[in-house]
Amino acid sequence: MLVSIGLPVYNGADVMEGVIRSVLAQEHGDVELVIADNASTDGTEELCRDLAASDSRIAYHRHAQNLGMLKNFEYAIQAAKGEYFRWIGDDDRLDPTYVTRCVNAFQADPRLLLVTTQISYTGPDGVVRTQPYEEFKPGSGLGSDDPVERVAEILRLLTETYLIIDPLYGMVRREPIAAMQRRNMPQEDQVFATRMAMAGPWEHINEVLAHRHWAIKFRATLARRLGVPAWQGYCSTILQCRETVYWAQAAARAGEITPEQARQIRAAVRALYVRRHRLAAVRRARKAGRLVLGRAH
Repeated sequence: MLVSIGLPVYNGADVMEGVIRSVLAQEHGDVELVIADNASTDGTEELCRDLAASDSRIAYHRHAQNLGMLKNFEYAIQAAKGEYFRWIGDDDRLDPTYVTRCVNAFQADPRLLLVTTQISYTGPDGVVRTQPYEEFKPGSGLGSDDPVERVAEILRLLTETYLIIDPLYGMVRREPIAAMQRRNMPQEDQVFATRMAMAGPWEHINEVLAHRHWAIKFRATLARRLGVPAWQGYCSTILQCRETVYWAQAAARAGEITPEQARQIRAAVRALYVRRHRLAAVRRARKAGRLVLGRAH
């Protein structure tokens, strides 16, 4: 059973050889690595062509011009051929058992659209962190047959911390995910996660089987990388909420969920918006308190 790993990359020559080796080292024998090179200007092309020439499992695609981050991610899944698919970053790693564990989960439960695992994150300080899902009182939400329960659970998790779960870097059934239209915007990955929750159940493997590097990026920086106006970075939460409600309504019109389920999802999105603003207010209050105490001393 062919599994495709999609590697969107731009100027990753200095870091990407390790991730390529980790994909090719999977104990699951039938693996395809799809590299989508977004018109890199460093040595990425030379490295990838050399590696592809030495291993037939590598399919290297180079764009004549930069398509933008989201379009390159979409290209990787469209160019893939496997029944299952996973995106991977250019400095990430997979444990050798990653593909096998995820495929086993899919085969054990034909309902599943997505399988995620715990991920460890290495920060700029070199410290490795993760946050086990079971510490956040998981219920049956993600695996529920009710899309409202699934959406409510993923919105809860995405509000807590990035360390718990990252649906964008899980394994999916390729065809239904590749068919999803996406719109370029800040926090689109969270909108996409919510849409996957609407579309079908998933399973989370409570074990670290993948590794990523993490750096906090300012909102304006993220907007610039996406090629959208900087103001969108500062309005990311409200844009995320509006976009999520839009897709819930679209799913209801298409008969994928009921109008009542769409209404309940809108309520869950409103709760997300309120909670995030409360958390932001608490952070601002704490920061102000530290400044006042600092001046007092």
